[in-house]
Amino acid sequence: MSEQSAMALGLQGCPICTKVGPVECTSCEICGARLHAGWSNSIQRTWAWLITSVVLYLPANFLPIMYTRFLGKETENTILGGVVSLWTHGSYPIAIIIFVASVFVPLGKILVLGWLCLSIQLGSTFAVTQKTKLYRVTEFVGRWSMIDVFVVGILVALIQLGNVMSILPGMAALAFAAMVVTTMLAAIVFDPRLLWMSAEWDDLK
Repeated sequence: MSEQSAMALGLQGCPICTKVGPVECTSCEICGARLHAGWSNSIQRTWAWLITSVVLYLPANFLPIMYTRFLGKETENTILGGVVSLWTHGSYPIAIIIFVASVFVPLGKILVLGWLCLSIQLGSTFAVTQKTKLYRVTEFVGRWSMIDVFVVGILVALIQLGNVMSILPGMAALAFAAMVVTTMLAAIVFDPRLLWMSAEWDDLK
């Protein structure tokens, strides 16, 4: 007996409570979540958000994320500069956390989603299950990439000592926040069911 996708059988699953219902339903009968059989132009939308993320990635990592003014002297701090500084001062765990959350995770998310989009466009049916799991992990991990913006926000709120010391956010903080949002939107509009549709079409050939 050949396997068929739920969509081919006129069914769809709720992404929240996993209840399966007719494809015509627009909301889940159990939890009320919005249902859809598939995003229109999912790949094009994902590429649009990914390209925007790449454009924002460079200023987010190379422009100053905050300015520190101490006794009248102002210094600029970038994300990578902060990582290097923490590493040189022996704060290895903090340096690793900031590097992973602020540099590695956003770049990894962009590369993974780009690879998945190319995989669908090229009709690849290799390791569909693993690709789906990778997408789920990428979608979950990506939302925790705001650590630098949170730290800058807390420091700006707490350290304002007049002419003695003050901290101000830089343009990179805005670019970084926008980059995280665009990568999250890219993951949201990407429809992983397209991976399985490619595999199903390959089986029907």
